[in-house]
Parts: sequence; C-alpha cells; structure tokens
Amino acid sequence: MQNQDGLLKKRMGFWSLTAASLGGVIGSGWLFGSMYAAQAAGPESIVTWIIGGITLALVALVFIEMAIVKPESGGLVRYPMYTNGSLVASMVGWGIWLGYAANPPTEASGIIQYLSKFLPGVYANSHLTGLGMVFAIILMIVFVGVNYFGVHIFAKANLIVTTLKFVVPTLTLVMFFMSGFHPSNFTSHGFAPNGWAAGLSAIATAGIVFAYTGFRAAIDLAGEATNPVRDVPRAVITAIIIAMILYIGLEVAFVGGVPASALKNGWHGVNFNSPYADLALTMNLTWLYWMIIADSVVSPAGSSFVYTASNSRVVYGLAKNRFFPTYFAKVNEKWGIPTRALMLNFVVGLLFLVPLKSWHSIIEITGALGIYTYSAGAVSVLVFRRLGITTDDKKIKGMNVIAPLGFVIGSLIVYWAGWNTLKATIPLLAVGFVLYLISYFVNRDSVRSIFGGLWLLVYLVAMFVLSYIGTFGGIKAIPAPWDSIVVAVVCLVIYYWAVKSGENYMRKAEPGTEVHTANGESFYV
Repeated sequence: MQNQDGLLKKRMGFWSLTAASLGGVIGSGWLFGSMYAAQAAGPESIVTWIIGGITLALVALVFIEMAIVKPESGGLVRYPMYTNGSLVASMVGWGIWLGYAANPPTEASGIIQYLSKFLPGVYANSHLTGLGMVFAIILMIVFVGVNYFGVHIFAKANLIVTTLKFVVPTLTLVMFFMSGFHPSNFTSHGFAPNGWAAGLSAIATAGIVFAYTGFRAAIDLAGEATNPVRDVPRAVITAIIIAMILYIGLEVAFVGGVPASALKNGWHGVNFNSPYADLALTMNLTWLYWMIIADSVVSPAGSSFVYTASNSRVVYGLAKNRFFPTYFAKVNEKWGIPTRALMLNFVVGLLFLVPLKSWHSIIEITGALGIYTYSAGAVSVLVFRRLGITTDDKKIKGMNVIAPLGFVIGSLIVYWAGWNTLKATIPLLAVGFVLYLISYFVNRDSVRSIFGGLWLLVYLVAMFVLSYIGTFGGIKAIPAPWDSIVVAVVCLVIYYWAVKSGENYMRKAEPGTEVHTANGESFYV
C-alpha cells in the first residue's frame, strides 16, 4: 500500500495541540459526569476524579514518550503493531475505535438532553425520543462537515471553541462556591454513603474515564504537528493538569451546590436533565443558567470536533495495519485528511446512538472498554526501551515504574467497573476478534503475530473471569479487598510476559520498516 503519511498536513503547533487535547477533555463530561458520579458515590465522587486523573496522567506519560520516539498519526494503534504484532494492534485499535466512534453520538445526545426544555418531545424517560435522535444525527453530520475541510480549519475552529467553553465551567465553579454552597452536604449522608466500592466503580461508569480520555487527541494528531517532539508532550501534560483542577473543583461545587430538598432520598435521588443549569436556577443565577445552556452546545460540539478528527486518524492507522481494508487509508489530497475514514466513523456512530439513545447508556458501555485499550501502550514503551530504540534524550524519568503501574491501575479500574458492565463488552470484543481472524487469513499474516499477542487474549479472559468471581457485581467467590489484590498481581505478571513477548516479536521481525537504535542495531517493524 502506498504510504499516505506525507499527505497529512503538518499545521498544528503547541496551542492547537493543547486545544485539541483540552477540547477533547472538556466536553459533555463536565456537564453530566459530576451528577452521575455523585449519584453513585456521594461526596466520595471527589476521590474518583482524583484517581481517574492520576491514572490517565500515568497513561499519558507512556504515550508521550512513544510520540516523542516515533510521532505518527494513528500512533495509538501503530505502536502496538510495532512491538507485538497485528493481533494486539487490531484488538486495541478496535477498542479505541469503538470508544472514539461512540463519542459523537454521546456528545450529540448530551446536547439534546440539555436542550430538552426548549425542544419539546426530544427527551423522555431518560433517553432520546425519535425526534431527539433526528436532531442528534443532524449534529453528528455537522461534526463530520467541520473536519471534512481539513486539519487547518479544524485547528482554527477548535482553538476558538476551546477558549470559549473553558470560561463557562470556570465561572460555574466560582459562582457555585460564592452563591449556593452547602458544606453540610459532605457529611449529612456520610462521605461514602454507598461504600468505597461504589466510588471505584464510578470511575469507569459515571463518565470520569470518558471525560479525561480526550487528552489522546494531541497524540493521535502527532503526525500533523509542526514540531511533535517539543509540542506534543507539553500539550498533553498541560491539558491533563488543567482538566484535573477543573473537574475536581466542579465535583466539589456540584456536591456542595445540591439543595437539601434534592437529597431527601439520598444521593441516588439526585437527578437533573440539565445538572449545572438546573442548580444555577436554584441559586437564582439566571445569567449563569443561560451561559451553561449555551455551553451545553459548545462544549460537547467542541469535544466531538476533536474526536471526529482523531478517530479518522485511528481508522487510518488500522487500515495501515491491514485490519481494515486499505481503502480507508486513502488521504484526500486536497484537504489532507482521511475522508473515507470520516464517513465510516459516522455510520458506526449511528449504531451506538440508535439502540442506546442516551448519554449515560453509551458511557456505561464504552467507559471500561476505553481504559483497557491503553494496556498495549504501557507494554510498547518498555519494549522500545529494552531494545534500545528509545534514546536517552527521549526517555521520561521513572518510566520503568510508571508503565507497569499505569497498566495495573488501569486494569483495576476496568475490574471495578463491575461484571454487569464488563459482560456487555464481550460481544463487542468478540466481533473485533472475528474481524482480526478474517484479516489474519486474508493478509496471510505471520504466526508470530499470534504469539506476540497471546498475552492480550489471556489478559482479557482473566479480567472477565476475575470480574465474574469478584465482589463488583460478581458472585463474590473472592472477598474484598483480596479480589482487587489478586487482579493487581495477575495483571502485573501478564504485563511482564507481554513485554518479553514484545521483545521476542521485534527481534524476529521480517523486513519492513527499519528502526535504528542508539548503538546502531536495527529492527524491522
């Protein structure tokens, strides 16, 4: 297949990359995540944002180093291909793609839910109606249209949108503290009214992982950066730090802003169609109410501009990996983007929107699926180091601890999501595996890709089995906290097996793309 990388436009600097990551992070997550986290965990929800932010920061450091060593559009699915072969790259890429494809319908449904007071008949019984889905589909078409005309227009549009939408949540945080903050909310029903386990589950199922994962945009777009080695790391870290401060502050403001009358049935009874906007009205902040309503369009739309752009690059990477037909790797020469990939993602987004019909329903399915996809990156970064591909000037300090720690904590978050959530992802992963087998035989792939990725199959089976017998929605064959300890130990063993498999895979690679190490040794990836 002819390499299309050169057609991708290198027009993104530090501020555009930061806006891309921050724009992906500040979407509908701030509009809904605080409420669903509080429903699940009460005031403990503050801790869930801290754990989620730290975990995603560890993951980000892994991918930052990879992007410095080899900046490439679609890198999240290309790096596993280099180190462990097509099985790992395809399964991880499939998971990433599903998560990204689900974002536009998620954000579109969030916009319609927030505007339901002004659009009669679009939202009822906690999901979109037929009319609501028509409006959501129109929004998805707009997201594609903005991206169709190229990364340059996307970068300019998103920088403006990100600047605007950052102001509203910041104002909301400040005004809630000044106008209607109730410190008693943190103790009246207990700090962790549903037990600490509820807060751990909420990390994946309440939209916290969903909110933070927008940081990946700058990494996805690294191949289009004017100076990726300098700008990608700074952009990602800047976005995550800002997002953590903002989201933790917003959760504190939400918990303290709920009126006592809404807590008469406990935190489970807290339910608003437009959470922050409705609370602003209870504080007589009408001007803020209208700003939040306006931002309920701007923030999710801005986030979907990012995800729509990023996911077209993921499909591009999957096509280069030969998991998808090479047809989808074609880059439009005029606009410099993979337009065919944009169209595919739009169709798949409809497959999420039509059956699930609401922001929260989509989030529950994709939250756990999203965090698992980071597993291979933590493996790839150590494989590159052990083989000398990562030179000393490109190494991030502490990565030998950061990578396995991120892998284990990420696995725990997947486990904490609970059996009911995980079992819903089995059909999605099964479809991905079937597609991989088809591509394996069609492309006559090497058997070494199977051995290079066997660890991932064992990892997935182990996670499902441990979830089923554990205490988070399972049969509780292993009591808490021993179930989480067992998960951590099992995942750590699998992690180092995966790294060793990656080393063996790269040492036995057949001629392809040559990678040189600092000491002159060459590997073919």
